[in-house]
Amino acid sequence: MGQSIRRLAAVCAASFLLLGGCSGAKETGSSQGSGGKSEKEKTYKIGVTQIVEHPSLDAARKGFQQALKDKGLSVEYDVQIAQGDQSNNQTIANNFVSDGVDLIFANSTPSAQAALNATKDIPIVFTSVTDPVGAQLVQSMEKPGGNVTGTTDTHPEAIPKTVQFIDKYIKGNRVGMVYNAGEQNSAAQIEQVKKAMQGTDLQIVPASVSTSAEVKQATESLVGKVDCLYIITDNTVVSALESVIQVANEHDIPLFVGELDSVKRGGFAAYGFDYYDIGYEAGEMAAQILQNGKKPADLPVQYPQKLKLVINKKAAQEMGIKLNPEWDSIAEYIE
Repeated sequence: MGQSIRRLAAVCAASFLLLGGCSGAKETGSSQGSGGKSEKEKTYKIGVTQIVEHPSLDAARKGFQQALKDKGLSVEYDVQIAQGDQSNNQTIANNFVSDGVDLIFANSTPSAQAALNATKDIPIVFTSVTDPVGAQLVQSMEKPGGNVTGTTDTHPEAIPKTVQFIDKYIKGNRVGMVYNAGEQNSAAQIEQVKKAMQGTDLQIVPASVSTSAEVKQATESLVGKVDCLYIITDNTVVSALESVIQVANEHDIPLFVGELDSVKRGGFAAYGFDYYDIGYEAGEMAAQILQNGKKPADLPVQYPQKLKLVINKKAAQEMGIKLNPEWDSIAEYIE
C-alpha cells in the first residue's frame, strides 16, 4: 500500500513537471510571436503580376526583387505572367487576393489596373506604368491616395527629345508608329508624341495591332509610307520587337524605340533609362510599406531618375544610317 502511494506521488510529480514544461514552451512561443522575431526575419508573400515577358519588364522585375533583398527582407514570390491576355490578367490579380498576399507588385499598366480592380485593401506597388493618373491608378503623382503607388516609365523629356532628334536629323516627315490602341499607356504616349510634334512638319502614320502576332504585318504595311519608325513602350509591340527590327533592316528604315533594352535588341536609338532602375526604386517603396508601415497613399509616384540617348552602331549600319559627328557629344554608343 505504501509502495503504491509512493508510485502515485512520483507519477503526479512527473505530470506536474511535464505540465510545467509545456506551459513554459507555450509562453516562449507566445513571446516570439509578439515581437521575439524581428521584421527582417518575417517572410512576406508578394504576388508579382506581369502582362507579358520582354526584356524591359523582366529587368524591372529583377530590380524590384534585388531592392527587397538589399533591404534584408525575406520574401516568397508568386510570379505570374498573363501572356498578353486580359482575362488571365484579371484572374491572376483575383487569385492573389484570395491567397491573401502581403503586397502585389504590378509590372505594367494593365497589370496594375487589374490588381486595383481586385482589391482596395492589399498594398499595390507598380512599375512600367506610363500614365498612372490617366490610367486611374492614382489621384495624383504627388498624392496617390488609395492603396496604390509606384514608379512610372515615362521621363517627361523622353518623347519630346526623341521627336526633336527625328525632326533635326531624319530626312522626311512621316513617322510610322505601330501600337496597341487597347493599351492605355500607348494611347497616352501617342498623345504625347502628337503634342511634341506641334510646331514641326512631322506627322504620325499609325498602324494598330491587338496581339503580338499582328506586329510584323502591321509594320510591313508601313513600308513605302514612312521615313522612320518610332516604337513607344507598348507591351504588345515590344514583346515582338524582332519583327519590327527585321522589317526596318530589310527596308533601311531608321527605327527609334522607347527604352534602352530595345536599343540593345537592335533598335537604332532611344532616349531612355534602365528598367532595372525603376524596378529597383519600386522595390524600395515596397520595403517602406512592408518594413516601415508606410501607406501607399503617402508615397508619391516616382519618375525615372536618369535619361540618356543611346545609339546602336550596328543597327545604324543595318538600316543604312550614316552616323553624324554631332551625335558624339550627346549620345552613348553601343555596338
